[in-house]
Amino acid sequence: MPQLTEEMSAGPARIRVDVIGSKVPDHVLESMEFLNYRLAAVHKEPEVTLADPDLVWNLDGSDLSVTWDGRVIHFNGGWAVGPIQKSIITLLALRMEAAGLHPFHSAAVRYRDKTVLLLGGESNHGKSMSQIEACRRGGLLISTETTIIDDVGSAVAGSKTVFIKNREKGTERADKAAPERGAQIFFGDEMPTWSEYPDASNVDVVLVPAIDGNFDPSLAEMIPYEREYQSLHSVQNYFHLNELLASGWPMPVVDTEERRRSRAEFLSRFCTRPYYMIRAATPQALMDEADRVL
Repeated sequence: MPQLTEEMSAGPARIRVDVIGSKVPDHVLESMEFLNYRLAAVHKEPEVTLADPDLVWNLDGSDLSVTWDGRVIHFNGGWAVGPIQKSIITLLALRMEAAGLHPFHSAAVRYRDKTVLLLGGESNHGKSMSQIEACRRGGLLISTETTIIDDVGSAVAGSKTVFIKNREKGTERADKAAPERGAQIFFGDEMPTWSEYPDASNVDVVLVPAIDGNFDPSLAEMIPYEREYQSLHSVQNYFHLNELLASGWPMPVVDTEERRRSRAEFLSRFCTRPYYMIRAATPQALMDEADRVL
C-alpha cells in the first residue's frame, strides 16, 4: 500500500507523520503557514530520521475515527486537513515541552529595554494590537502569536506573522473578522513597521491586555493565582483539549497527570515576575497605561 512519511521539526522537537492509503498526497500539508503562525519556525525535514511515527493517517479507513494510544495519534478515514494540522501542532508542542520549551499563546516585544510578554490568557482580546502599538512606539518585535519560553523564563523564539489569512479546510472560523480590519480601525490604512529583536532574553514583565471600546483605561497588578491561571490558559492552548476536530470527535486527551503537574510547577516559577491586567478602549490608551509601569 502506498505510504507517505514526513518528519517535521520545531526547534529540537521532532515528529514523524505517516499517511497510508490507495492514493496518498505529495505532502501531509500543502502549506506550512498555519504551523509557523502557531509554533514559530516549523520545518519539513529533508530526511526522515525517526524510527516510529507519532501520527498515522489511514486514508482508506472505512469509518471516521481518531484515537490516541499514549504515544501515537491514529486517524482513520477521509478527514479534512485542518484537524490533522491541529494534531501536528499538539504533538510538536508535547515534544517541545519535553525538551524544556514552552509555547505561550502570546506576543512579545523588546520595549524600553525590557522584554514584555503580551499574554493571550483567558479572553485573548488585545495582544496583537498591543504588540503593534508597542512596536509603533519604538519596540522591537520578538513574537506575534506564539512565544517560546525556556525553563528559566527566557523568550528564545517566536512566530513573526501578525495575521493568518488562510486556514485549512476543517479549521475555518466565521467568528474571526477579516485579519487586518482591526489594525485598520486602530492604525489607519498604513500598518506600522518594525524591526525584530534577534536575541534570547529574560521575560521581565507580563501584561494581560483586554481591549474593548467600552473599557475605561485601568491597570492592576495581578495576584499569584491570577498570574498562573491566565498563563495556564496560554500554554494549554496548544493541546487543543477544548476543541472539536470534527462533529462528534473531540481532540483526544493527549495529556497526563505527570505532564500537567510539571507544567503547573514550571508556571509557579515563571509567574513570580510582575504581571499586570490592563484594560482600555484602544491599543494606544492601553500602552499609555503600560508606560506607567514600564
